[in-house]
Amino acid sequence: MTYSAFHPTPRTLMGPGPSDVHPRILEALSRPTIGHLDPQFVTMMEEVKALLQYAFQTENALTLPVSAPGSAGMETCFANLVEPGDHVVVCRNGVFGGRMVENVERCGGIPILVDDPWGQAVDPDKLAATLSAHPEASIVAFVHAETSTGARSDAQALARIARAHDCLTIVDAVTSLGGSELRVDDWGIDAIYSGTQKCLSCVPGLSPVSFGERAVERIKQRKTKVQSWFLDLNLVMGYWGSGAKRAYHHTAPVNSLYALHEALLLLQEEGLETAWQRHTLNHQALQAGLAPMGIEFVVDADARLPQLNSVWIPEGIDDAAVRTQLLSEFNLEIGAGLGDFAGRVWRIGLMGYASQPKNVLACLSALQAVGLHADTSPVAAAQAVYASHR
Repeated sequence: MTYSAFHPTPRTLMGPGPSDVHPRILEALSRPTIGHLDPQFVTMMEEVKALLQYAFQTENALTLPVSAPGSAGMETCFANLVEPGDHVVVCRNGVFGGRMVENVERCGGIPILVDDPWGQAVDPDKLAATLSAHPEASIVAFVHAETSTGARSDAQALARIARAHDCLTIVDAVTSLGGSELRVDDWGIDAIYSGTQKCLSCVPGLSPVSFGERAVERIKQRKTKVQSWFLDLNLVMGYWGSGAKRAYHHTAPVNSLYALHEALLLLQEEGLETAWQRHTLNHQALQAGLAPMGIEFVVDADARLPQLNSVWIPEGIDDAAVRTQLLSEFNLEIGAGLGDFAGRVWRIGLMGYASQPKNVLACLSALQAVGLHADTSPVAAAQAVYASHR
């Protein structure tokens, strides 16, 4: 069989990730590859760390991108902080809270569950009651922005409760970094991980992480080896530590790190709070446009993620047929529901570079074109929101 070069059809990515990649980031990927220990590259690494500190709003020295996607960032946090026999409270309100449970168990820890219904934020009162009932717990883990449902939990309140019970926090910020308010130091978060392919609009394959002083001290005091050699921060920091001299650990994804550097520059140029506001405005416009089609949100207004809009599929509408038609006729991707939400929910992403008025308006028009009836113009409703913010 003869093969030829792969040239994918350009898509507008409005699902749960990856998101559209900014042209400047694509250009950064094409720059000449240099060695991962080259002095020029080491200089860039230092800049990436500083830019990540800005994105996370932290001064944590141990802030770096893991050379693997967000799931590896999750595992980095759990593998380094959880030892066999440790009791870990996991707040579970969707798929990714469930993955946290898996990580605890695979590290030999004992999970203590705080369950909330899918589509709802984690209940701080439930967490407080659970910690009072389980003084043996030493870690609290929760998802800030649950990608499977579009629900945002109050990370500041949950971290405050955990600290009051002398517990470290592990926080999933894969979908929130760059798209929703997140202040690691001000909120007292001890360990956090994210991904590059959501609101940073970078290519998939890297996972920014950050560890505070309390977390670093726990890692230093471990009684057992970190079960993962590749993710052992004691070893990784030999490469990502400060200064020009770096110890070889692995061959870093050089060009992907160029891309992350450019993505973080774009975020800094826009301004973090401006980026948060942009995501919120586009969410509000999308919400206004979906209403005339009778499309309702899964999550209550006070807990909705602006960058991940989880909506109920109207009665009589074929989920897979609509998504297939959007992709084949409009080159537009929206996401399906997961787990209990499969076939019942669409997840419409407005992440990073994809969070633009033109995408909101195009998505509304396309939904109408594939058969979702509207009493009034969805596009006009969205445009009215934009007009009111000019």
